[in-house]
Amino acid sequence: MIDLLIFFAIVFGVNLLPAFGPPTWSIIVLYCLNTRLPVPALVTVGALAAASGRLLLAQSFRLLAGRLSDRTRRNLAAAHAALMRHKRNLVLGLGLFALSPVPSAQLFEAAGLARVRILPFTAAFFVGRIVSYALYALSAGQIRETSIGDAFRRSLASPVGIVLELAMLAGLVALGRIDWERYFRRSG
Repeated sequence: MIDLLIFFAIVFGVNLLPAFGPPTWSIIVLYCLNTRLPVPALVTVGALAAASGRLLLAQSFRLLAGRLSDRTRRNLAAAHAALMRHKRNLVLGLGLFALSPVPSAQLFEAAGLARVRILPFTAAFFVGRIVSYALYALSAGQIRETSIGDAFRRSLASPVGIVLELAMLAGLVALGRIDWERYFRRSG
């Protein structure tokens, strides 16, 4: 039981990081390869810890939203209003996001800043992560043939991964800079 609590704390902490944290799947794979903890427990606890960490991250960014400029707050409010007007697109986007391997920190940060309802967002994330983490955990046997250290280094130092993290951070900044109200007025 203590091993699962330590695992929860590690995954929770990593998912509080706003950027450049190791992917949770890599922690799950490491645990699958180096402990005798049952895979279903690792997957469930991992998804719960990741969702809880991201929820707290989004709530933290929601608190930061009050420190933004008036212009940025208006832009984010317009983006939020547009999302709420097109709920079908929001549900579709949540479904795609939940299963995607795209870094999720910046998406939760944006959701917090835009004051999107965080619990449904987190629930979709949790369900998607149950599926994706199960796939990673079940395929952990294939990694046994390579050095886990090499796998971590590749995932953390991958030029594509670094560029993707930087692009997501730039997208988060751009989200607040776009005049959404004017954009949606023109297209509507």
